[in-house]
Amino acid sequence: MTSRIGDNQAKFRTREVHAGVSPDPTTGAILTPIYQSTTYVQESVDDYMAKGYSYSRSGNPTVVALEDRIIALEGGADCACFGTGMAATAAVMMAMMNASEHAVVSDVVYGGTHRLSTRVLSRFGIEYSFVDTSNLDNIRAAMRDNTSLLFTETPANPTLKLTDVEGASKIAQEHGVPHAVDNTFLTPYYQRPLELGADFVVHSTTKYMDGHNQTVGGAVVSKTEEHGEAIKFVRNCLGSNMSPQVAFYTLQGCKTMSTRISAQSASAMQVAQFLETHPKVDHVRYPGLDSFPQKELARSQASGFGAMLWFEVKGGVEAGKLLMRTVKLWSLAENLGSVESLVTHSVTMTHADIDPEERQRIGITDGLVRLSVGLEDPEDLIADLKQALDAL
Repeated sequence: MTSRIGDNQAKFRTREVHAGVSPDPTTGAILTPIYQSTTYVQESVDDYMAKGYSYSRSGNPTVVALEDRIIALEGGADCACFGTGMAATAAVMMAMMNASEHAVVSDVVYGGTHRLSTRVLSRFGIEYSFVDTSNLDNIRAAMRDNTSLLFTETPANPTLKLTDVEGASKIAQEHGVPHAVDNTFLTPYYQRPLELGADFVVHSTTKYMDGHNQTVGGAVVSKTEEHGEAIKFVRNCLGSNMSPQVAFYTLQGCKTMSTRISAQSASAMQVAQFLETHPKVDHVRYPGLDSFPQKELARSQASGFGAMLWFEVKGGVEAGKLLMRTVKLWSLAENLGSVESLVTHSVTMTHADIDPEERQRIGITDGLVRLSVGLEDPEDLIADLKQALDAL
């Protein structure tokens, strides 16, 4: 579907609303229709695929509209949308790697990425090195002759450790290795890895692109058409494509993504500043704080700090669990990026499958409390945290 705007010329917030879509030519409907169809009739054998579609596993007009919008937001040559964020991650690894090859992966990544690597793809002869990619020397040292992928997550889930995307991309280029960046936490509004040299950007569209806890989905944006074709080939083989219904909802969510994350980030700063002052809090991590260990990198490679933060309370894991039982406005849940504020115990929820020793080594401690700041009034969010902390 042809957009009404020049997708590369318009400002970001205009692209969020209009990129990839135009009014329906038959009815004038302003929203992209949900093409809930498996099958597309061909006019003749010679004209097969003349209209671009044959079977919805290989392509769907509603999904393509979302893919075109994400391309306009992230840049790049191609985008493929998936049924989940993990399906997107799996497609990158399966498209870029063969048996007996090797990947360098950030030591702090989403638990599902770690699980996919160590418990599924490793069974097929793929090797992984999980390294602290916040130190570029570690990336360089981990590269092997058979390395075929660098996969980083920045900010990392849940510790918010950062990787220098430009520096890491240069190392990958020196070794002829593609660099994929999970950009879920910051979105293209705050960080655009392709502009910093990365080859792929991965998103869980479930999070800020949807923003309303209503869909699960994923996306991979490729810098080149060749890489995009490789990703879509794997998606077609696996049948891991996004449904048109999910694409429709995500198209609507994208329209307000920058507005939401701007407000959420401003609230996150206020919450983090409050937590730093409370006597029951041991320490806080938020990229916008002066106390954040990588504050210079946070400011140089992104235009905002996001709405994720974490802290530990004095008294350890039991005190943290008590706090999570005591808060009233914060919902104890596993998602993030939604308009509702969420609190998560990563060790129990998102990273439970990682060995305890490895979790401790990379800083995912038993007492870590992860916050995803929503759109509620920050004074109410702070008051709720205060009453819970005061009760410890």
